[in-house]
Amino acid sequence: MRKILCSRSFVVLLVILLLSSVSYAQAGRSTVRGTVRDQQGNLIPGATVKLENAERNFNRTQTTTQEGTYVFTAVPPGTYTIDVEAQGFKKTSLAAVQALVDTSVDADIALEVGNVSETVNITAGSEAPLNTTDATIGVAFENRRIEQLPLNARNVVGLLSLQTGVTPAGYVNGGRADQANITLDGVDVNEQQRGLDIVTDEAFASVLRSTPDSLQEFRVITTNPNAEQGRSSGAQVSLITKSGTNDWHGSLYH
Repeated sequence: MRKILCSRSFVVLLVILLLSSVSYAQAGRSTVRGTVRDQQGNLIPGATVKLENAERNFNRTQTTTQEGTYVFTAVPPGTYTIDVEAQGFKKTSLAAVQALVDTSVDADIALEVGNVSETVNITAGSEAPLNTTDATIGVAFENRRIEQLPLNARNVVGLLSLQTGVTPAGYVNGGRADQANITLDGVDVNEQQRGLDIVTDEAFASVLRSTPDSLQEFRVITTNPNAEQGRSSGAQVSLITKSGTNDWHGSLYH
């Protein structure tokens, strides 16, 4: 009887762990959305919108609503191309769309009247996106800044104190240093004992040390986290690792 009870307890614990990992896996993604119109500003329902990342062999397709809108959710962070087709209009391709972690990207597209066999190529602007989706305040650090900014002992969390309201000791807008929540690719990697690095006593500690070479980007929400992120009162740190590509590459440091 004792063995049966132990087995049932183990199964229940396993189910709880699986459910909790699924819930946290919702973080660390992006959302790409927009509206499709003609050159006079009229909405175009029923247009085919394709989101694609060739390096990852990732693509999704959907049709615009009656309001001419589309939304791609749970998108892995990266650089995407959006192709839009509609009857009576030229095909439009919007390249270099940056989907950043825990951030919504607005990509509105205007179609030109013409043959669908013709293609209009557009490159997305590089200006910083304005968050009009929620009340979160934070900064996304892309790969270029992670690799080029100086780091002590190659510890990526050293970059977090460069944001407004964040101190090197880990206090975020007055919140305690041990109240940060750390996820790696959407999975909980918090140091559960004190929330601080067990060796250096630094804040924003992860049980898995991430190097500048392994990370693609990360975002730190310092104020007003959403429900899917806010399990602690401090900063919400989302670390995203690089995905594989079709090319061999590596790095060496001394």
